[in-house]
This record gives sequence, structure tokens and C-alpha cells, in this order.
Amino acid sequence: MIKARDFRRLALDLPEVTEEEHHGHPDFRVGKKIFATLGGGEEWGMVRLPTDLQERLASGHPEVFAPLAGAWGRQGYTRVQLSKARIALLREAMQAAWRERAPSRLVRQYDEGGL
Repeated sequence: MIKARDFRRLALDLPEVTEEEHHGHPDFRVGKKIFATLGGGEEWGMVRLPTDLQERLASGHPEVFAPLAGAWGRQGYTRVQLSKARIALLREAMQAAWRERAPSRLVRQYDEGGL
């Protein structure tokens, strides 16, 4: 079972990530862009995914991943039920969310093993 501390660690282990606050919830940013948030008493999280990955995860693991309602969900914002998530699956989602928001030079360095 994933806890908020696991979600936080996965986010902060990625290059140049900072933890800040947005609307009273901890959020995780690369540069100034939010890619993940903890919410709901830290029982759930949110990651901003590419829409094709969002669709694959939500259909393959509906107990864990669900698009947020409305326009937010259509833009890739995806709710993660932490108590039902597995670490490897959450790591995949977290890395994808980070890649969507990180500067391309940082993603390139990460991919080349320079970070």
C-alpha cells in the first residue's frame, strides 16, 4: 500500500523537483510547473499525464487512476488512489508526469544518465 510519504519520495527523487503548496495541498514542481499534487488528507494524489498514458492507466487500473472531471481531466490531470496503487506503477506515472512538465534539456540529461 502506497502512503503519502512514498508519493512524495517518488516526486522528490526526480531532478530539480521542489515541494511547494497550491490551494492548501502539497505540490511538486519542476521549474515552476506543477506535475503532481497530494490531496484529500494525503490519501490521494494527482499527476499530469500525457492523455494516451492517462487513458491506458485509467482503463487498465480503474481502481487506482481516474481522469479528473471536465477540462482538467481532458488535459491529462489524473487522480491516483494511493491505497490501491503499486510502487512500480506509480513510479511510471510520476516519471511521465515529470517528463511532461520538465524542460527538454533536463529530460535529455536525465535520459542520457547525466543526472
